[in-house]
Amino acid sequence: MSKEIVIDVSYNQVRIGLLEEGDLVEIYIDNKECQRKVGNIYQGKVENVLPGMQAAFVNIGLEKNAFLYKSDINKSLYELEDTDDCVIEKLKDLSISDVIKQGQHITVQVVKDAIGTKGPRVTTHITLPGRYLVLMPTVNYVGVSRKIEDECERNRLKGIVEDIKPENIGVIVRTAAEKKEAKRLKEDLHCLLKIWENIRKKAGSGRVPKLIYKEESLINRIIRDLFTDDIDKLIINDEKEYKNILELLDGVSPALKDRVFHYQGDVDIFDYYQVETKINKALNKKVWLKCGGYIVIDQTEALSSIDVNTGKFVGTVNLQDTVLKTNLEAAEEIAKQLRLRNIGGIIIIDFIDMDNDQHKQMVIDHLKQALKKDKTKTSVLGFTALGLVEMTRKKVTPRLSSILQKPCPYCHGLGKVLDENAMIAKILKEIERKFRHTKGQAVWVQVHPSIASLLEKGCYRKLVKDLESKYNRNIYIIKSSDVHAEKMNIKMGDVEVSKEV
Repeated sequence: MSKEIVIDVSYNQVRIGLLEEGDLVEIYIDNKECQRKVGNIYQGKVENVLPGMQAAFVNIGLEKNAFLYKSDINKSLYELEDTDDCVIEKLKDLSISDVIKQGQHITVQVVKDAIGTKGPRVTTHITLPGRYLVLMPTVNYVGVSRKIEDECERNRLKGIVEDIKPENIGVIVRTAAEKKEAKRLKEDLHCLLKIWENIRKKAGSGRVPKLIYKEESLINRIIRDLFTDDIDKLIINDEKEYKNILELLDGVSPALKDRVFHYQGDVDIFDYYQVETKINKALNKKVWLKCGGYIVIDQTEALSSIDVNTGKFVGTVNLQDTVLKTNLEAAEEIAKQLRLRNIGGIIIIDFIDMDNDQHKQMVIDHLKQALKKDKTKTSVLGFTALGLVEMTRKKVTPRLSSILQKPCPYCHGLGKVLDENAMIAKILKEIERKFRHTKGQAVWVQVHPSIASLLEKGCYRKLVKDLESKYNRNIYIIKSSDVHAEKMNIKMGDVEVSKEV
């Protein structure tokens, strides 16, 4: 499978698209005015402790206080003299007010950006990702990425890390470390330990709250986390960042430098690789399947629902076969859309009804297989008693639609406007109200062209004429594209005066 990373650097933002076989599967956007905070480490001050919620609000110097759950507090803050397993077990019964106090200074890391009205979520379990390793300085643990499936390789990597890591320090081996020599891992660990030492020094001095570690830029994160041996090309349109990438790769993966290209075409880079068109499609509710069926994605604050329909697909064998093929293709497309749109939280999928239990299991298995490409943690719970599929996807950063769109100021996020018939009924009532309570020979009604065209013909034209006869006054309909479909501008006056206007 061919994979490419396309990077668009513009005046106010950086956009990065991951393409698989020319299809956009992931999009990352970093606005200079509103950069993400996930990964940043702060020395904060506890503002409020809420025993009823087993949580606390921490001032980290941002617009909204951060939210800290008791489960996200490291055991080292419990100030225990004894760390026996029995004592650790008893900690579960402690209230958060026994662990941290209002006004206390605390080192926290953002694990989830502020979304909507909620502030960022933080933890005291610090993680520092490198190219091959992830340092966890607050725990004592060695783990290996599940994506490294070869058991011999897993044992080799685990053995290397256990030999080189300091005591009481946790390390996770990343997928990129597969088949890498011990020297590379040792260099990566040395860099991470150096960063952690600097963080500790900054936390112990100066004002509070304050930022003590800033996560790398989006481009650097992509080089660290995504640009691995399975990527065929990385194309970027900015010369300065192109040189920075080459310099960065000198230290981590020199062999990948030949796969980096500086795009200098006249056409916008996202237009050239058709990424812009694919982003626009990712904002649509309806997504067509190759077979002719389609899915409809609705996102709310509480959950996201996905409805599967056969659409234009009528099949060739029988109804069960048609339904199964549509559902299988939909399962694959749903996994792709969740990843592309960065949809998180509770997700409900309404596949087309299947009576065959074997077919249901095939669809669930296909969905799980397709979700394996997703780096974000997902969990498929299966079919409910109502025949819906429940699943969850971890929320870390805002979904694509909330980054690129805002609620409509006219419909307030409903995504609908009044039907023309309902709108005309409102207009006619308002005209009659004006005739009853306002003096003047005529009324001028300025409306959207779609409304105006209906008022000028058929039964609606007759209703307008009836109003003119009833009140012995004139009604003038004016078309205006500047008027919203749910709005109207009505003026009463004398014919002579209005003509001058």
